[in-house]
Amino acid sequence: MNSTLLFTVLTLVVVGVVAAILLWFVARMFKVEEDPRIDVVEKMLPGANCGGCGYAGCRAMAEALVLHDDISDLYCPVGGGDTMKSVADYLGKAAPEKEPCTATVRCGGICAKRAHTNNYDGAASCAVASSLYVGETGCAFGCLGYGDCVTACAFDAIKVNPETGLAEVDAEKCTACGACVKACPKGLIELRKKWPKGRAVYVSCRSKDKGAVVMKACKAGCIGCGKCVKACAFEAITLENNLAYIDSTKCRLCRKCVNECPTGAITLKGMEPLPKEPKEPKAAAQTNAQ
Repeated sequence: MNSTLLFTVLTLVVVGVVAAILLWFVARMFKVEEDPRIDVVEKMLPGANCGGCGYAGCRAMAEALVLHDDISDLYCPVGGGDTMKSVADYLGKAAPEKEPCTATVRCGGICAKRAHTNNYDGAASCAVASSLYVGETGCAFGCLGYGDCVTACAFDAIKVNPETGLAEVDAEKCTACGACVKACPKGLIELRKKWPKGRAVYVSCRSKDKGAVVMKACKAGCIGCGKCVKACAFEAITLENNLAYIDSTKCRLCRKCVNECPTGAITLKGMEPLPKEPKEPKAAAQTNAQ
């Protein structure tokens, strides 16, 4: 009995040793040598693991930066230009240059401007509500206000204002990771050029309805009149599908479009609007014409 038990134990020990040796040889044979620079680059990245770079995390981004000869298409929005320059200098590659951006909510339909037509009694989720119906107002394009963007933001940079019912971005906290952009089912949030001193000019509307329909649903919507397009001397404003759009790369913050917009759909931040020129009386205008 004892000899049988001893034989069994010895057999198991021998099998274990042989298996360990085989596994060691297999591990050595198929071992993938990892570039030690990946660890260094990963430590240089902010460690947010937000996915804003397009990769699953900072480790994956570090691998891409090390393995790609051309890193012009790789960019860490959280670390920004300084981080990318440090990484590029370490790797001996050219750093990609991009202007700082910030998330921008393109909806100005506050509660006072967008009357409620019904009450939603479902899950407090923009994605769920958007899949079921247009929303609690007559505008099918506006912010639903349930905060999917807030949940998606890892930097506490976006909140839903309880008074206006709209999502608002804190530009100082925003890292332009793009998580909120992906989370918004209405496509209201976009990454736009970050002007110094918090300045910004953009159309706070995404409605593609015609003017009469827009005004019925929201008093702050873009009616597609085109007055802003005519007022812009830099060709920064285009009009398509009844909706004006300001290209932040062309805009010079002249603010003339703000005064021309009849509904106030163009949002101005960080600056005072231009003083409006007094209109010439009709009688005087007719006299001058004669």
